[in-house]
Amino acid sequence: MLWMEAVKRAQAELIEPFELEFVMRGKRNLDKLAWLNLMRKSISDEELSVLTTVTQALKAQKPPQYLVGWAEFMALTLTVNENVLIPRQETEELVRMILEDTSKSCHNLRVVDIGTGSGAIALSLVNARPDWKVTAVDLSKAALEVACENAKRHRLDVRFLVSDVLSALTEEKFDLIVSNPPYIDPAKANEVDDSVRKYEPSMALFAADKGLEMYEKIAKQALSVLTENGKIYLEIGYQQGAAVKAIFEAAFPNKVVTVHQDYFQKDRMVSVK
Repeated sequence: MLWMEAVKRAQAELIEPFELEFVMRGKRNLDKLAWLNLMRKSISDEELSVLTTVTQALKAQKPPQYLVGWAEFMALTLTVNENVLIPRQETEELVRMILEDTSKSCHNLRVVDIGTGSGAIALSLVNARPDWKVTAVDLSKAALEVACENAKRHRLDVRFLVSDVLSALTEEKFDLIVSNPPYIDPAKANEVDDSVRKYEPSMALFAADKGLEMYEKIAKQALSVLTENGKIYLEIGYQQGAAVKAIFEAAFPNKVVTVHQDYFQKDRMVSVK
């Protein structure tokens, strides 16, 4: 049997057939031309077994990024596994907004990324602004292991700490606080894609108080660590703009709290300046 025939049969079983090509090319480190050339060759029993295993995993809705072990984010290829969220386009928009708001003349900013997961935000910031002093915290030691691996892979200098929000940093000051915290209301778990709910870490997805628990914690704890002219940037659920805005307006009455929309014109980010 040729690869072409085996792949065609396997893709017929999938809702998203092109995910199979993505995973198989990723596992074999093949560019598009090499993949097309492979299609004309005979597939061995061992190769067919791998193809079948991947197909079954995709049918079970396992994210393809977990199958290949990496995801791309802001020009970085990051290791990912089931201990961390898969970084998404919406979070790239958050990073771009921070970089646009803080010109390259803003040197040596002290930054903390809360709930860093794979390190996507922290590493992207220091990759773009190498002189920034970036700290990344997470409650999950397993997630921090992934983040540390990504920092080493890209030779980026980030300090990683285990911390429940900012509890380990109460004696420090930061010019910029950023977070993509868990914000899904557990009562709305049935609205989450099966692939996300089944495989991505629950502690990075769901939060109490209708998904607002972490914003309330961040607002409270940021009061003691944010510098006088410091800024806060947050990713939010698309229905949480008004609620998160109210939380931070109450905590920081002298700052301007703004809800920003994403590429799809949905509320997705909040800035506190």
